[in-house]
Amino acid sequence: MKNPEILKNISTIIFDVDGVLTDGTVLLQPNGDQSRRMNIKDGFALQLAVKKGLKIAVISGGKSEMVRNRFNGLGIYDVYLGASDKWDAFDELCITYDLKHEEIAYMGDDIPDYKLIQTVGLGCCPNDAAVEIQEIADYISPFKGGEGCGRDIIEKVMRAQDLWFQPDNNQDHHIW
Repeated sequence: MKNPEILKNISTIIFDVDGVLTDGTVLLQPNGDQSRRMNIKDGFALQLAVKKGLKIAVISGGKSEMVRNRFNGLGIYDVYLGASDKWDAFDELCITYDLKHEEIAYMGDDIPDYKLIQTVGLGCCPNDAAVEIQEIADYISPFKGGEGCGRDIIEKVMRAQDLWFQPDNNQDHHIW
């Protein structure tokens, strides 16, 4: 990571879905539905981040309502689907919550994520992201898309802010 101190100032983490929170595989069902596979460890970290006060959002070019349902179930309601231009969704999110670009981490894996990764305070990608994305990312997770890269960046931010699980400090364990 180019500047680990930035982790302390991150208030918001935005994720792409396909290739980041999924492995990028889309299973085509006989009825026309498309299924995706998500990592449960990413899910745990996503819901915990929300409970601990981090803003989590999703911006995806995909349009699956199953994806929206999954994130809503984790307490994430800023879910932008069908974002052909991710900048518009990003701009709306920043205006709605008065977010400063330098306080945002964004994780994406391919060309549609390029501009956002360049714009935010901490641009991240999984280790199997497109070469063009890896070249500009501030942080490349050691994990592939759909294999824990989401949890990786969430955990790094939460540890830097003393929000991650610490068994010796009598934390309220029911949210774990």
